[in-house]
Amino acid sequence: MAFIPLKETNTGKVYAVTVGTASGEITFGGENVLPFHSFEGLIPNKPLIAYEIQDVPPSDWSEIVKKPYKDVSGDPVSWAKFCQDNLKAEAIALRLIGTHPDRENRSPEDAAKTVRDVISAVERPLVILGSNHAEKDASVLIAAAEAAKDRNCIIGKAQEANYKTIVAAAMANNLKLIAMSELDINLSKQLNILITQMGFDKERLITDPMSSALGYGLEYTYSVMERIKLAALTQNDATMQTPMLADVGMYVWKVKESQASEQDLPQWGSVEERGIAWEAVTASALLLAGANLLIMRHPKAISALDKLVEELI
Repeated sequence: MAFIPLKETNTGKVYAVTVGTASGEITFGGENVLPFHSFEGLIPNKPLIAYEIQDVPPSDWSEIVKKPYKDVSGDPVSWAKFCQDNLKAEAIALRLIGTHPDRENRSPEDAAKTVRDVISAVERPLVILGSNHAEKDASVLIAAAEAAKDRNCIIGKAQEANYKTIVAAAMANNLKLIAMSELDINLSKQLNILITQMGFDKERLITDPMSSALGYGLEYTYSVMERIKLAALTQNDATMQTPMLADVGMYVWKVKESQASEQDLPQWGSVEERGIAWEAVTASALLLAGANLLIMRHPKAISALDKLVEELI
């Protein structure tokens, strides 16, 4: 007798989000089943992986992850074009870290110019990220949103402390929006509700429940993301049916395991292989937890994740 797998059907569905212009448009989300459960329902779109670049040289990045970009990371336009043309990136995430008051404290006008320059240079969809300084991001992301007007980019991250101004900017300039809360499903739901109450379409929203690295709270992150996905699918909770973001690289490449030298810890093996594996494994776990959009740094880690996705699909 043939084996017939048990199938579970869900009443809910994750919204599909399309980003980019006609020349490089791409869609993620849209599934009505748990990650890679294609035998139970529909998964119309693959997860989208964006290569992270910055508006300033990545002085605080590990040497391992700086190396692939050493010839281009001094200029965000060259860096973006390298990711698009040489690494075949499907999307690019521009982090405006230089605007942080503790970094170069660049102005909103500087940020807007960088966004315009990068958008003009590449055809791939763009994710525009602030420096994660809530007060400074409020002004920086307004200027960035104006620079990206009608280019169907994603902008963020809107947090409880600054969401009103950033949401208004995203609405005025016809952009998608990332809403970030701090690893709590209730806070995530509350922020999504507050944003949609301002008139922002929930179908244009992406939830960032916050990420963590392997060995540094990954299990808790996984459980929060999984609960969000289950609420969206099994409880048909419209406020939780947004695609989810996993901002992987920024968390992975600052932990000890991705940076400790082979001289200090020879038993841990090659620091390069270790760091790449740490990013790839972290991203894989968050992918299985339900992430639809991932931001990553090392090309080899991204390549490994691409292979995993192809195998699972």
